[in-house]
Parts: sequence; C-alpha cells; structure tokens
Amino acid sequence: MPVFTRVRQEPDTADTITDGTAPEVGLRSRLAGWRDRHPTAVRNTRWTVTVLAAVLVLGALLLPNRLTTLEAGRWFTRIPVEAIIGAAVALALPRRPRLVVAALSGAALGAMVVLNLLDMGFVEYLGRPFNVVLDWELLPDAQSYIADSMGKAVEVGATIGVFVLIFVVLGVMALAMVRLSNLLALHKQIATRGTLAAAVVWVTCSALGLQIAGVPVASDRTAGAVAVQAVRVRDTLRDEAEFQKVAKVDEFGNTPPGQLVPDLRGKDMIFTFIESYGRSAIEDPVEAPGVDATLDARTKALAKAGFHARSGWLTSATYGGSSWLGHSTTMSGLWISNQQRYRTLMASDHMSLTEAFKKTGDWDTVGIMPGVQKSWPESKFYGLDSYRNAFQMGYKGPKFSWSTMPDQYALQQFQNLEHSKKRSKPLMSLVILTSSHQPWAPIPKMVPWDDLGDGSVFKAIQKAGNKPSDIIASSPRSQAEYGRSVQYSVTALTQWLERYGNDNTVLVFLGDHQPIARVSGNHASRDVPVSIVAKDPKVLDKIDSWGWSDGLRPAHDAPVWKMSAFRDKFLTAYGSTPHPKKD
Repeated sequence: MPVFTRVRQEPDTADTITDGTAPEVGLRSRLAGWRDRHPTAVRNTRWTVTVLAAVLVLGALLLPNRLTTLEAGRWFTRIPVEAIIGAAVALALPRRPRLVVAALSGAALGAMVVLNLLDMGFVEYLGRPFNVVLDWELLPDAQSYIADSMGKAVEVGATIGVFVLIFVVLGVMALAMVRLSNLLALHKQIATRGTLAAAVVWVTCSALGLQIAGVPVASDRTAGAVAVQAVRVRDTLRDEAEFQKVAKVDEFGNTPPGQLVPDLRGKDMIFTFIESYGRSAIEDPVEAPGVDATLDARTKALAKAGFHARSGWLTSATYGGSSWLGHSTTMSGLWISNQQRYRTLMASDHMSLTEAFKKTGDWDTVGIMPGVQKSWPESKFYGLDSYRNAFQMGYKGPKFSWSTMPDQYALQQFQNLEHSKKRSKPLMSLVILTSSHQPWAPIPKMVPWDDLGDGSVFKAIQKAGNKPSDIIASSPRSQAEYGRSVQYSVTALTQWLERYGNDNTVLVFLGDHQPIARVSGNHASRDVPVSIVAKDPKVLDKIDSWGWSDGLRPAHDAPVWKMSAFRDKFLTAYGSTPHPKKD
C-alpha cells in the first residue's frame, strides 16, 4: 500500500502529492504560471511569432532565384496564389491531416528556398541556374576552392554553416506552416472569408494584368519554379540519352593517321588554355586598358622575335567556372555544357584534337597540368603519352590562393622537363595555366627567368600580395585584379615563347571561359579570345579565310564561332581529310 506524504510547500509552488518520490515542478506548470502572471507579454509573443511565420511563408513563396531581382525588392509586393490555395486546403482538412500536410508543405517550401539560393549562387558564379540532377558533385570542388582561397578553417565553418542553415530553413518553414494552419483553424469563419476575398483579388489582378513597377501583382512564383525544376530534370535526363548518340558521330573519327594534320608535320604544337581569359578582359572599361596595352606590347615583342599572330573569338560552353567543360568542348568539337556530357565524352572513343596528333604517330604528346592535384584519367581522352601534375614539377614556393604555382614557373618547368628534351619526334603539348583563376589574390609577378629556381623566389611576392577576402568582397577590386592576373598570364606565356620558341613552334592559346558575373557583368557574352602564333608564315596563311585579326588582340567585330566548331575548322585548315564515323 503506497505511503502518501505531504510535501512542504516552497515559495511560488502549489502543494504536491507524491508517492514517495522527490518533489518536482514540471516545466509545463512553470510555463502555465508564467503565462498567468504575464498575459500581455504572452499575447504579444504569440502575435509576434504568428506575424513572423506569415512573413517567412510569404517571403519564401515570393523569393526570386536571381540576386539582382532580390536586390530590387519590388518582387515582394505581389499576392502569391500558393498562399491562397494553401489556406483553402488547411480550412478543408481535419486536424491531423491538416498538421501533416502543413508540416510537409512547409518543408517542401523550405527546400524551394534552398534551391532558389543555389540558383542565385550558380547564376552569379557560373552564369546558369543550379541543376538538381548534375550539380551536387560540384559542391566538393566549391569546398576545395574555399579551402585554397580562404583557409581550411573557413571551409570547415562554411560547410557546417551550410548544412545547419539547410536544416534550420526546412524546420522553421515546417513550423511556420503548422503555426499558420492552426491559426486558420482557430478562426475558421474569418479565415474562410479572407481566403475567398484574397482569391477574388488575385483573379482580378491576374485578369487585368495589374503590375507594380513592372512586376505582376498576381503571383504564381513557387508553382512556376517547381514546374521549371521539373522541366529541367526531364530535359537533363533526355539530354543524357541524346548526347550518347551525338558523341558516337565524328567527322574525322575514321580518318587514317596519315591524313590527319599533314600540313603541321614537323611542328612543335602547343595548345594552351589561360584560366578565365574572357572577352571582358579585352573590352570591359575597367579591365581592358591594361590588358589591351599588354596584348599590343606583347604582339610587338613577338614580331621583333619573328613571331606573328592571328586572333578571333570563341563562344565558350561554360561561364565563370568549370574550366574542364571549356577544355573538352574545344578539343572534342562537341558542346560539353554540363558534367553529364563531360562524363559521357570522357568514357567515349570520340577523337580529341590533341589525340589526332598522337594518332599520326609523328608526335610525342605531353600535358602540363599545374591545377591537377589528384589522379587525372582524362589524359587518355586527350591522347597524352604522359602529363605533369602539381606535384611533379618540383615547386617549393607558396600557393597563390587556388593556383598551386605561378604560370611563369609552370612554363619554365615545361621547358626543363619536356620541351628542351632531345626527341626523335616533334612535341605536341597541352598546357593549362592557372594564375588568372579567381579570387585573383594574391597575384604573382614576373621575375627574371634565370632566377626561378624551385619557386622559393615567389615567397616574398605572395606574402606582399592582397588577401583573397579583401578582393572577393569588392567588385571594383575584383575587376582590377582580374585584369592584372590576365596581364601576368599573357606576359608569362609570350615571354616563354620569345625565349624558347623556334622556327617550328606553333602556339594556340585561348581562354576557357569568362570570369564570374561580379567581374564580367550580369549580361556579358560567353566569348573568349583565341590566338594562333607562329614564325612560319605558311601556318598563318592556312587560316587566311577565317578572317581573324592580326596580332594577339581580336577586333570587336572579328568572327565569333561556337567553341565546339574549333576542332573541325582547325583539322580542316591544316589538311585533314574527313572520314566520318557514325554509330
């Protein structure tokens, strides 16, 4: 038989009967007591939470997926039809289904907020929206970029922060929807009238096309965004199947080795990509003066050394990043605009431009890849007998943000390790330069070529340079430093050519893509410069019909081709005979 004892009453507590256990005052009792003592504060808190929930839900329903639109603000002056439909559903459902639907729809709305934010970031940096099928695998690259640019601690903090933010957004949006659904159920009669009135207003505004500052008052933003995402997923899946067929068709796929680039026999071929070298560098008012002066000065210096150049424009398959898409598009003759196409191409036997030289048997083929810091199976697709990655060039100096080593050093090691070797065949080289990679801080400076050594000479230059955090936060400074980085890369490459090129050297160099929108602008083209440089006049005579500009700086009205057109035009210009390969 239980023993009942009377517990001594403490201040501000009620008498409690227990069955022998220690006295406890539950949290619920404490809260109830606080509510009884502070009714005004409770009422104000409830209304504040409710208003915040409404603001969050309406803001999420109207949130655009472009940063420029978000900054305008007028996007939030509209009436979302999804809110009206959601209120109607909440009023029609019994309590338990209502709460389940509210929580699930809130979490789904939170997911749309995350996707909209990802769209903003991808448009800002890559000039395109986020692809829910393909782009998740780019997130580790983003982590690596942050670690290289801002440090490991910042990368870890940013990664944790992103995951926490996602879970908070999903949870808060679910709670906000539940809160609003409870409010509607509590005041059902008033809510029903309000929902009907809002529906009438929305239909009227939609029918009349009413706008505020050019933005329609009647909104279906979230429903439209869901539809766009669905179409994007469908098109991505379709594109995979279609591109597999396209990649099997090759105009030169069955060309005999003896009929590939016969007009370049005996030439030392160098194909070089300059990171983020875009049209903006040559035509933007901020960047162009310095870059154009450098291009003109280097054209004169090369001419003095006996080299001449022709230049034009190519429209890149990528923008702001994902350089490998630009590389593979140029070399394959196919439009490689996403990671899925890239994977398919790398697994195919489609012939790359660099592989064409290997297939002839008349060239040794090498790659210089200072940006590669892990295994690189793509070397097979590019037809490279060997390649040097970031750890195989003896560099002992500091990193320059993302760039593992200055371009000048990479080019000197290309000379020391490959280009200067005595060979029985000429050399075909694929060189990827990295010093003009964002965030453009710190930037290397040219040093005497004979003083490069193991790269330690760059320690003082790197230490005295700008910090990435200072440049990333400022568009004007990013533009200025971007221009300086392009000047450095072009100078390093053309000085190398002056110093080590000969009568049989042919250099083809181009940009992989435009820099990010903060530097190139929100409406910049995707064009990049491309140049062919040689001493032998016959090399440039072969491309007379292209209409390219003389020198390293293409004219504004110089021909513009899709980047994917370059391979076949190049092969054709230098005597290759088409022998199509079809599935």
